[in-house]
Amino acid sequence: MDVRISAPLRLLAAALLFSTGGAAIKATSLTGWQVASFRSGIAVLALGLMTSEARRGYSWRAVPVGAAYATTLILFVLANKLTTSANTIFLQSTAPLYLLLLSPWLLREPIRRRDLWFMAAVGGGLAIFFVGANAPMATAPDPWRGNLLAMASGGFWALTMIGLRWMSRYPGNNPALPAVVLGNLFAFAAGLVFALPLHQVSATDWGVVVYLGIFQIGLAYLLLTSALRHLPVLEAAIILLAEPVLNPIWAWLVHDERPGGWVIVGGVTILAATTVRTWLDTRSSAERLPADATATVADR
Repeated sequence: MDVRISAPLRLLAAALLFSTGGAAIKATSLTGWQVASFRSGIAVLALGLMTSEARRGYSWRAVPVGAAYATTLILFVLANKLTTSANTIFLQSTAPLYLLLLSPWLLREPIRRRDLWFMAAVGGGLAIFFVGANAPMATAPDPWRGNLLAMASGGFWALTMIGLRWMSRYPGNNPALPAVVLGNLFAFAAGLVFALPLHQVSATDWGVVVYLGIFQIGLAYLLLTSALRHLPVLEAAIILLAEPVLNPIWAWLVHDERPGGWVIVGGVTILAATTVRTWLDTRSSAERLPADATATVADR
């Protein structure tokens, strides 16, 4: 199949797999710590078997980045156990806001004037979640605490992205895969402390965790990285928006979990601001670089 057709399809498949995380996490009776630990442990094994790249290319720089990613993974699972899938994914999508706030200190990248409107829009969307907080329900017993964990997950995801950018400054480094593998390994080890002892885990629970580790993390990540080498940044960013859009839909279909009106307004605000900013950044980069330098994500 032509790569111009197969690459977007692979990326869409990755987004679809990522988007099932919330509904799947809620489908198991295991605790949040147990899901976070076992999911990541299986993901490490799956990645090691799926690609030889998961077994090489490590450096000490992957350790702090992996730790940030591990914290992101754990907080995402814990948040999903306490609040709605919509709240969790939309609040994690505020990561670009934290990225802008942290970049001047950690990467020496200044905040541009046009970034201020984006920060205001995302901040407004963030505030809406707490103005119209959901009432507790069976699949979201503690929305307020879950929302706070989801916000923290977005913050650590921003730290992960900053770490990956920092690692990419060193020639010959392929930072993403070592950081992903180490992050899952750290999440498995940290979660295991709180996951034991186990009591009568059903076949359904194990099936869900195996699916999360192999498909929702392992296969999805491999599809993502293989597709990103052949897609422009803007096209990739738009396709990946399928994840936060579909995530609440799966939770609604599987668990009848309905996000409130304020949640939808806040989520749309955050996603729209992120899309517009990505488009502006891509256009600005295209104006500064030769045409062949903006052909694919890998060229950047």
